[in-house]
Amino acid sequence: MTSPDAEGRAVFYLHGFASSAKSTKAAYLGEHLAERGVTLRCPDFNEPDFATLTLTRMLDQLDAHLAEAGASRTALIGSSLGGTLAVLAAERFGDRIDRLVLLAPAVMFAKPEHHLLPPERVDQWRAAGSLPFFHYGANAERRLNFRFYEDSLRYNSFDASFAQPTFIFQGLRDQSVDCRTVEAFARARPNVMLSLVDDDHQLIASLPRISRDIAAFLELSE
Repeated sequence: MTSPDAEGRAVFYLHGFASSAKSTKAAYLGEHLAERGVTLRCPDFNEPDFATLTLTRMLDQLDAHLAEAGASRTALIGSSLGGTLAVLAAERFGDRIDRLVLLAPAVMFAKPEHHLLPPERVDQWRAAGSLPFFHYGANAERRLNFRFYEDSLRYNSFDASFAQPTFIFQGLRDQSVDCRTVEAFARARPNVMLSLVDDDHQLIASLPRISRDIAAFLELSE
C-alpha cells in the first residue's frame, strides 16, 4: 500500500477526455503541491487502452486507487471529464473523499445531447462501432468504441448529490464547457464555491492563481 502524505492527506488529479496523467496542468499542479509536501497522484485512465474507455471503468479504477492510498483525507482535482468523474466519485465514495477541486468540469457530459459530437455524428459512431478522436496525450488519433457513449448515459453528474466542500475554476472563454451551465451547477449547491476566470478551457494562464487557491483550500502549509 502506498503511504499517504503528511497528516493523512492524499490528492488525486483526474485528467480529462483524450488527455493523460502527464498533462500540462497535472505537471504544474504536481510541482507546486510537492513544494508543500504533497505528492499529486495521477491515475492514467487510458489504461489498458483508450478504445475501451468508459466512465464505469474510470470509476472502478479510481475506487482501486483510493483503496491503495489508504488516506484518512482525500481530495480530488478533476479536469473536464475528470471533473465529471470527481463529482460521481464524491457521490459514490463519499466516506473516502473530503474535498473536490473542479477545473472546467463537464457537468453536462452524461446527457443524451452528448457534447462530444453532434447527433448525426453520434449516429455514425453507433453504426461504425468506433470512431477516431484526436488524443492530446498521444498527439495522434485514437479510436474509441461506441460503448463509451452508451455507458456515459448511465450517469448524471449535473444532478449528483454530494456534500464535500468544492472549489470550481471555470473559464469565461471556454468553448467546450458552457460557463452558464457550471454557474447553474454551483448555484444549486451551498457546498460549492465558484471562481470565474478570464481564460479558456485549458485554464493554463490561470494556473499560478489556481495552484495558490488550491493550496489554501486544502489547508496545505508552505
